[in-house]
Amino acid sequence: MTTPKVAIRGLYKIFGANDKDLVSLVEQGMDKATLLEKHGHVLGLQDIDIDMQPGEITVIMGLSGSGKSTLIRHLNRLIDPTAGEILIDGEDVMKLGVDALRLMRQKRMSMVFQKFALLPHQTVLQNAGMPLSVQGIDADTIDTAARKWLDRVGLSGFEDRFPAQLSGGMQQRVGIARALTANTDIMLMDEAFSALDPLIRTDMQDLLLELQQELHKTIVFITHDLDEALKLADHLVILKDGAIVQQGEPQNILLNPCDPYIEDFVSDINRGRVLRVGSVMQDLQQDSFDGDVSVDSNLESLIAKSDGDTSQVFRVLNGDKVVGQLDMKVLVRALVPRISGQPRSVK
Repeated sequence: MTTPKVAIRGLYKIFGANDKDLVSLVEQGMDKATLLEKHGHVLGLQDIDIDMQPGEITVIMGLSGSGKSTLIRHLNRLIDPTAGEILIDGEDVMKLGVDALRLMRQKRMSMVFQKFALLPHQTVLQNAGMPLSVQGIDADTIDTAARKWLDRVGLSGFEDRFPAQLSGGMQQRVGIARALTANTDIMLMDEAFSALDPLIRTDMQDLLLELQQELHKTIVFITHDLDEALKLADHLVILKDGAIVQQGEPQNILLNPCDPYIEDFVSDINRGRVLRVGSVMQDLQQDSFDGDVSVDSNLESLIAKSDGDTSQVFRVLNGDKVVGQLDMKVLVRALVPRISGQPRSVK
């Protein structure tokens, strides 16, 4: 199995003066409310274990106060854990000295913020080139790299504008260009699209996926929006009160929620738009079919293709390779959320 780019092991964060003394109480079962009531400390994260694979988008999501932003800030040590390990390429970042930590932030990780965090007195070009500027890189190299990535995010021609002269979506594009100019393997994105209007937000999601197909960055993306998480994630982690409730491949979580909290979380999702044919297809069982469908197509497109005829069966292709079949009756069952406590089977 591939070695994780980022590995989190047994991570705890307790906010308060005596945080390390209270870890054992949390390990023994003390919950967040009790810890606050009896000891005046806030439980931020509890026993977090996550493997983030190279070249994948790991989405960490949860409601407000679930600990998702606290977690991402541990990766570059803007917040230090109370206990646990954070490994980048197998190296424990908690053992890095001041200079090594600064170097890691400059060369191995970049960050895209929700509120853009652009310097208002600098031009778009200067903002995009900032990661290289703080490293002392020569001006020509900075200019070339910044212009390249501004062009890639659709901002060629805006280099001499100032942030206040741009729309919110354009400002966020500058933030992405800045992160790409840093040329780091890891990108941290904390609610990066949450401040944007819905249509602009969709455009930014599409842009991120388009860039990711080429660049294969290791991206850690924080969101409270399940539709966004399901669209972007290769690996999805759902938090509640600082603990992981469920993590794994997004389609599998949607089909097999592990407890009532996750069931409620996914109950209002448009399953036809989100679920892919490959998640509900069966092994090949027959020779004749009503048509072919791609393994990556969503179920909504197949419903349209079949004109709602539940008697039809389609052959499933991955490129030119036949990988299975999908009976429309199976598809219809997959559209119905699981009854609480009951296992789902789409076979």
